[in-house]
Amino acid sequence: MVQLAPAAAMDEVTFRSDTVLSDVHLYTPNHRHLMVRLNSVGQPVFLSQFKLLWSQDSWTDSGAKGGSHRDVHTKEPPSAETGSTGSPPGSGHAQEEDDVLGEEAQGSPHDIIRIEHTMATPLEDVGKQVWRGALLLADYILFRQDLFRGCTALELGAGTGLASIIAATMARTVYCTDVGADLLSMCQRNIALNSHLAATGGGIVRVKELDWLKDDLCTDPKVPFSWSQEEISDLYDHTTILFAAEVFYDDDLTDAVFKTLSRLAHRLKNACTAILSVEKRLNFTLRHLDVTCEAYDHFRSCLHALEQLADGKLRFVVEPVEASFPQLLVYERLQQLELWKIIAEPVT
Repeated sequence: MVQLAPAAAMDEVTFRSDTVLSDVHLYTPNHRHLMVRLNSVGQPVFLSQFKLLWSQDSWTDSGAKGGSHRDVHTKEPPSAETGSTGSPPGSGHAQEEDDVLGEEAQGSPHDIIRIEHTMATPLEDVGKQVWRGALLLADYILFRQDLFRGCTALELGAGTGLASIIAATMARTVYCTDVGADLLSMCQRNIALNSHLAATGGGIVRVKELDWLKDDLCTDPKVPFSWSQEEISDLYDHTTILFAAEVFYDDDLTDAVFKTLSRLAHRLKNACTAILSVEKRLNFTLRHLDVTCEAYDHFRSCLHALEQLADGKLRFVVEPVEASFPQLLVYERLQQLELWKIIAEPVT
């Protein structure tokens, strides 16, 4: 529902959208979503299953046991169509999702990722949904097993935890971070639902609070999902990978994400690589009377500013990642979905 803000002059009218719904859920038939509970704020929580398009043999040979990422054998993925708003209900792509995404999905436990999520939420709760950018990032993690195998990694704005779950199939330790006790509790439940995947690769997932607007990590043991001193030491001593998906929808939060990336990179003992997933969303705005993508434009300006940063300590190299790697999860890989790599290296 769209509402007009009260007591505004005609030339000052602003519009507010009550809810936001991810395309991942929008184009999946309703009977594929199993409502399992209400969360602590009264929102319905659903359980969906995401099927990996690989065989059990490929998991054993090239996943948990150290084969090359080039050896992963996949089933034929759905064709990736282009467009900015996704497939319409009833399209062929939606039917393909119907076949592989849902409560009735069949197959080996290693072929299925089970995720609890909400459906339509206010903007501040969008992390409780699954977004295409997280699926693209998960695909890249599965492709670049050489980069993630045996590492310590940290996800910013993990939301439902899907990308962290995938990373834990290869990484030694994954710090899965976000804010909000209800969201982090949901994330923790998803980690538990998929613990068999991490166990196969020997990975550990630790769900922790990380507030981008604060300089320090919370160490108060009375606060849920706070950090121990041992965990902080492990984070700074061993982390080499940072990653985030679909967290660039608000300019202030985007600024905070990049400040956090820079702050972490300066505190880490080792050089690190950050992988960022973003969807370039096109919107018609009354202010411009044109189709724009302001959130994406601000994201790109932050990338440029980070690359130009010269503090004499670190150098940030920014480069796009071509999305030509295999698709192991079912979603529409739009042209508007992008991956960016940031390499932080000491200045010598």
